[in-house]
Amino acid sequence: MTSPPAILWDWDNTLVDGWAAIQAGLNATFRAFAMPEWDRATVLARVRGSLRDTFPGMFGAEWERARDIFYAEVRASHLAVVNPMPGATAAIAAAARIAPQGVVSNKQGPLLRAEAEHLGWAPHFGALIGAGDAVADKPDPAPLFMALDSMGVRPAAGIWYVGDTALDMQAARRAGFRAVLLGDAAHDGGIATVAPDVHFADGHALAAALLGLAKG
Repeated sequence: MTSPPAILWDWDNTLVDGWAAIQAGLNATFRAFAMPEWDRATVLARVRGSLRDTFPGMFGAEWERARDIFYAEVRASHLAVVNPMPGATAAIAAAARIAPQGVVSNKQGPLLRAEAEHLGWAPHFGALIGAGDAVADKPDPAPLFMALDSMGVRPAAGIWYVGDTALDMQAARRAGFRAVLLGDAAHDGGIATVAPDVHFADGHALAAALLGLAKG
């Protein structure tokens, strides 16, 4: 491996665990529509796309009412339950030694930025791009390019996009970047199914690799 010119990160299940708020928001919405609720495993297995890409298919003509219920519930709890993923703090610190960093998430932009501020991480990132900020959401490459533009970095093949799902790997490839998987993707069919360019077991392993690049 060589040092990337920039590192872009996914957010949920890559750098943070905020699933409790997402699950609460979904289940509050499902209750309002008399739909079955989801447990955590189901949420992890099914939540991929942004709300504007998925809710119309789930709730039809009433998707905007569903959106409002979901966001009201998430805003009420997300800062209380969001926590760093194992090794995430070390990985961000190590990455800062070799490249500018940004975040591209399918979490709504204001929620993403509030969580980054809450964790004290916002100063590490030259861009915090969430769903709704660009003309399209992941896996479209538009938000990745938007992040780089905000960071003053030109798109290049060596840029890393680090995520935990097949959708993240797809977004990286559509942008022409390296698809870097964090975790075992057990919630998404496993490593072989996701087929990353590079794989790290967790944030600690990624931090060690980044420190090795910094020393090199």
